[in-house]
Amino acid sequence: VQLVESGGGLVQPGGSLRLSCTASGFTFSLYGMSWYRQAPGTERELVASISSAGGRIDYADSVKGRFTISRDNAKNTVSLLMNSLKPEDTAVYYCRTSLVARIYWGQGTQVTVSS
Repeated sequence: VQLVESGGGLVQPGGSLRLSCTASGFTFSLYGMSWYRQAPGTERELVASISSAGGRIDYADSVKGRFTISRDNAKNTVSLLMNSLKPEDTAVYYCRTSLVARIYWGQGTQVTVSS
């Protein structure tokens, strides 16, 4: 199983970024996917999750209305579109999945929101 994130970077407050996670090594369309983030000195927290077929989506209260999670099962990718970014969104963002009770993480991508 491999999860590879991309799309992070430096953005000004109010700006947008789109993160992508490309998965391999398992049948992507059968499993839910999630985005987490971790800021320095804090615990890793759930940002958004999407079910295998995309029918169920959940967001952390802090990102509702600003972030959109989506997936393309034909391309084995899950994306996170982040709008109206705030300095408090600064963190390393991780892609995650759980297969047969084992959790897999990507390497993470840094998002920095600063003027």
